[in-house]
Amino acid sequence: MRLACALLLGLTSLSTGAQSFPSRQITIVVPYSPGSTSDLLPRAIAPHLSQSLGVPVIVENRPGAGGNLGASLVAKGETSGHTVLMAPSAVLATNQWLYKEPGYDPQKDLTPVIDAATTPNMWVAHPDVSVKTIGDVIAAAKAKPGALSFASGGNGTTGHLCGELLKTTAKVDMVHVPYKGPAPALQDVLAGRVPLMCDNFSNIISHVRSGKLRPIALTALKRHPQAPEVPTADESGLPGFEINVWYGFAVPAATPKAVVQKLNAELAQALHVPAVAERLQSLGLTIVADKPEEFARFVAAESEKMRRLVQASGAKVD
Repeated sequence: MRLACALLLGLTSLSTGAQSFPSRQITIVVPYSPGSTSDLLPRAIAPHLSQSLGVPVIVENRPGAGGNLGASLVAKGETSGHTVLMAPSAVLATNQWLYKEPGYDPQKDLTPVIDAATTPNMWVAHPDVSVKTIGDVIAAAKAKPGALSFASGGNGTTGHLCGELLKTTAKVDMVHVPYKGPAPALQDVLAGRVPLMCDNFSNIISHVRSGKLRPIALTALKRHPQAPEVPTADESGLPGFEINVWYGFAVPAATPKAVVQKLNAELAQALHVPAVAERLQSLGLTIVADKPEEFARFVAAESEKMRRLVQASGAKVD
């Protein structure tokens, strides 16, 4: 009898928690500057979330320390669900291995809510560079070790780790040229000052379509529907070569489960609004919209993958 009462009280508590949420404005913290995909995605869904939840939903940029500043602020903040973190792959799976003191522990301090969308990276080359396939890149790097270079948005970024994955997988020596953000890195590749780059599909696809960059290979296991002519590294001689960028949402670890579930449902609904889906697809994103438990398992697997890669490459930020 006591057990039945306890279970009933627990279910009632969960139901009440979900029903009373939200009671005020919801803030989505983006740990990067305005204009990035991490910023554009929450801004695309915020109006629809506001309409369905009946409260204002604002997006607040808190950039710094490679995403660690904003992530730390949310991880150590209030746990009612009214502050949500836009949490890309770097924040949940990579930074903890790159930074000596990131300021938060993603496994202990944050609860994954939903994997909103994902996009592959793409190896590209300046058109004047002779390489046309990932096999050509490997052959050139082996012919002259240390002579071939690739640009990235900075130490520890996905573009950097993409290069390190190629180096360790193909056992080649290439020089990493880090920049302060993907924009200046891209500009130097477009200008021919650096021959290669591995970057977010959505950042570079327009330059590929205009002919300013030559596509080499996608870092996903399947070809992208917006560029079906571009082969994957996997099918080009590097089995299992995969390093994608994904964009999730997370809340502080102590956030009630009922609130996490409600946020998951509302975010999934907003992601599938036709106008939102069309906007995200135009950015080269594939909508995922999974459940919290699925996302948590995925984050754990990605985190372990990044740990091994960072350890093998020796990549560090501080």
